[in-house]
Amino acid sequence: MQPFLSSIQIGRPREYDGQSTKPWSSGIDKHLVEGPVFVSQTNLTGDQQADLVHHGGTEKAVLAYAFEHYAVWNAEIPSVDFSPGGFGENLTISGLEETECHIGDIVRIGDCLLQISQPRQPCWKLSRRWNMPDLAKQVQRNGRSGWYYRVLEEGTIEAGNPVELVERNHDFTVAWASSVMYAKPRSTEDDLLLANCPDLSASWRETLKNRVVGKVSPVEKRMFGE
Repeated sequence: MQPFLSSIQIGRPREYDGQSTKPWSSGIDKHLVEGPVFVSQTNLTGDQQADLVHHGGTEKAVLAYAFEHYAVWNAEIPSVDFSPGGFGENLTISGLEETECHIGDIVRIGDCLLQISQPRQPCWKLSRRWNMPDLAKQVQRNGRSGWYYRVLEEGTIEAGNPVELVERNHDFTVAWASSVMYAKPRSTEDDLLLANCPDLSASWRETLKNRVVGKVSPVEKRMFGE
């Protein structure tokens, strides 16, 4: 089946009172938008990130997630009604999952040319959004992470647009890249192989190279609490 853009979601940062925790802010709560949406090199029109250190920017301009994952999540956790946008993604794509798309893949959606830069790293805000403390860790374990695109050509997209593969340069699937990053025990060979992929985001390449030589990058500290 030809993958296609099932829906588009955007959101702006909002403040959360935190209840039993200290207040926090996030743009993770995304809402469905109809009609054409313009995609720039840093985000979609109407979308914004609260934490520009760890989210957004040119390497993580657009977050995508597989539509098919929602049925699985709802079967596993029937007490929660997950629906597109529930994992903070901008693009919900039908017919494409982490095992089928590769780091560096260039795709055409509407007028846009997008390139996969890295898997999504689920953080504590996803868990806090759903009041499920272990949700981010579940995503790490099951690999239903989603992935980020960088924008090679700006333009307009709309739900229903086909997701057309234009170019594939690497054999590293998004699923494999995630498994390397979270591997225990770690594989120096795999770390170096992935770190040398020129289309992988700079932050992931730095993290992988640093840990090969025994250094811990800020990205890895955040992910693993080291």
